[in-house]
Amino acid sequence: MQSFLDLTSSDLKQVDALILENLNSNVALVEHIGEYLVQAGGKRLRPMLSLISAKALGFEHSSVFQLATAVEFIHTATLLHDDVVDESNLRRGRDTANAKWGNAPSVLVGDFVYSRAFQLLVKIGNLDVLDILSETTNVLAEGEVLQLVNAGDASLSERDYYQVIRAKTAKLFEAACEGAAILASATTEQRQQLATFGDQLGIAFQLVDDLLDYVGNVDTMGKNVGDDLAEGKTTLPLIHAMKHASAEDAGTIRTALQTKNTDQIDDIIRIVEATGSLNYTRDAAYRAIETAKGALSTLPASAYRTALEEIADYCIARTK
Repeated sequence: MQSFLDLTSSDLKQVDALILENLNSNVALVEHIGEYLVQAGGKRLRPMLSLISAKALGFEHSSVFQLATAVEFIHTATLLHDDVVDESNLRRGRDTANAKWGNAPSVLVGDFVYSRAFQLLVKIGNLDVLDILSETTNVLAEGEVLQLVNAGDASLSERDYYQVIRAKTAKLFEAACEGAAILASATTEQRQQLATFGDQLGIAFQLVDDLLDYVGNVDTMGKNVGDDLAEGKTTLPLIHAMKHASAEDAGTIRTALQTKNTDQIDDIIRIVEATGSLNYTRDAAYRAIETAKGALSTLPASAYRTALEEIADYCIARTK
């Protein structure tokens, strides 16, 4: 059986070609930043979900490539904006666009990429798809604002945490899958189940991302260990650790979050390990993946349904 990467390699080349074609601009800096982001690599996971979901439903059409490209553009635009907001200087092991060109160009090129995404969606000519992706961009923005509002809040609950990650991460995974189902004229059940698959996959993806902030390193992750802490992000490993640690250790985490200080990162890593918070987060990710894979039961058996299951397994096993 082909891996999901082998199965989509030729289709992703078409998406890459569409990306470059639609980054064309009369302003050279727009193209420079856009091409820099494309060259940064990544597995194109979100557009891959659109491509494979459509084929799992037996649908092949140029509109799927436009959808996949639009999804990647929305993702890219959010990264450009997020890196400015978070003052990040490293992503995928390379300088962020804002570190290289400054905040203003990064924000403005992010706006350009957003607008290109919607030009592509208009070309598809499907109002339901346009509606889903329009709602998604609003939810993504709300999720990022919510995360900003919650920064440094050591009292954040698990419920509030899941609200943030569902909005800022899982929603685009969901839209990538559901958009493909709409284009494929899937049944209502298949559309709902693919949306569930994307939602749960996105939640698991973010849980693993938050876990890696305390177990990875810059070489394998492409970002600095403790970056989330430096930004005051109250993620599940910290929420669980503060609940189960001694008063002194919980206070150490609380102070670090409130001051956005990583001086005691080694102590905090020790605390999240000692309280079982890393395993707790990993278990939550596994549960989400099992729910995601279970939602694929309405799809006919095929190499593409298997590929979606493989992507789910990858999201759990990844190290960056």
